[in-house]
Amino acid sequence: MSLKHHHRGLELSASKSFVSKKWTLFLCIGFFCAGILFSDRMWPEPDANVVSRDTVASDERLRLESEDCDSSKKGLKRESKDILGEVYKSPDAIQTLDKTISNLENELAAARAAQESIMNGSPVSDDFKLPETVTKRKYLMVVGVNTAFSSRKRRDSVRATWMPPGEERKKLEEEKGIVMRFVIGHSATPGGILDRAIQAEESKHGDFLRLDHVEGYLELSAKTKTYFTTAFAMWDADFYVKVDDDVHVNIATLGAELARYRMKPRVYIGCMKSGPVLAQKGVRYHEPEYWKFGEEGNKYFRHATGQLYAISRELASYISINQNVLHKYVNEDVSLGSWFLGLDVEHVDDRRLCCGTTDCEWKAQAGNICVASFDWSCSGICRSADRMKDVHRRCGEGEKALLAASF
Repeated sequence: MSLKHHHRGLELSASKSFVSKKWTLFLCIGFFCAGILFSDRMWPEPDANVVSRDTVASDERLRLESEDCDSSKKGLKRESKDILGEVYKSPDAIQTLDKTISNLENELAAARAAQESIMNGSPVSDDFKLPETVTKRKYLMVVGVNTAFSSRKRRDSVRATWMPPGEERKKLEEEKGIVMRFVIGHSATPGGILDRAIQAEESKHGDFLRLDHVEGYLELSAKTKTYFTTAFAMWDADFYVKVDDDVHVNIATLGAELARYRMKPRVYIGCMKSGPVLAQKGVRYHEPEYWKFGEEGNKYFRHATGQLYAISRELASYISINQNVLHKYVNEDVSLGSWFLGLDVEHVDDRRLCCGTTDCEWKAQAGNICVASFDWSCSGICRSADRMKDVHRRCGEGEKALLAASF
């Protein structure tokens, strides 16, 4: 009996244990399904219609932006074609564009020259310190009259003949666009008696361009380079002219002659020559670097005679930009000619820029007025301080010519 009860107890215990495990499995499965159902209700899937609308709107925006971009590109292309078409149609437009580019290059060169002058501690003229007063005005030409400390009488003879004095000269700048200055540097002892004499003369006449340059005959090439660099930085002109103070010049005729070449970007005007290279020491115009020109007896390349020559704005800009690397020969006219070798420069041989003082009179009477007159034997007018008035009377263009001139 007791064995039966014991056996039944074991069966009941086993049955309870078996049921408990089955229910545990069912409960786990139930909880898992409940968890999935709960998750689906808390985070529903996005509505397909909403996603579709957002995608369509985004695609539409991209399409509109693409069309705007395409239309902008087409508009720019049309404008570019229109502009280029006008440029190709009109030579004047091409020249205007060329001048605009040249102006920007020149302004950059002037700024570089100013910066270099300041960095080197060089004295700067008052005109140069106020570029806004000179850059507003476009000039036809700047005429620099090369002079020396000992040439006071020559300067006075020029002032009494072909260079207008005082207010007339200023009026000439304003109305005709012609700037005229005597060009001189300073002595080996700055502030000495020679410099003070020039300063007193400047206070009286106001017609000097002072250079950061030590005066000396063997330094004429350096002076010429400094003159063009300084004049280019101070005045915006079509041409820059250098003339000696013992040469007679008809300014109106010079202006009219240069105006003919205004549309030429790189022009070098003067009486072109090709003299012998003088290797012998002690003679005038001796060339210390004669060996660079080949065998003895050779001639120089073509260059303008030094009494008077003119260069266009782009060439003055070239000198200004490259001033530190341009080689200086002992003769300044040779130096200037050498600087343009290898460049696309038009050389103009104009014999009206080098008339003799004996033939300029009959040429004037025939209506063929000379631009400049001097004596070849003296490389200028012989005894110019005494004879300048006589040459002016015989060969001058007339007092009213400059007032009536239009460039």
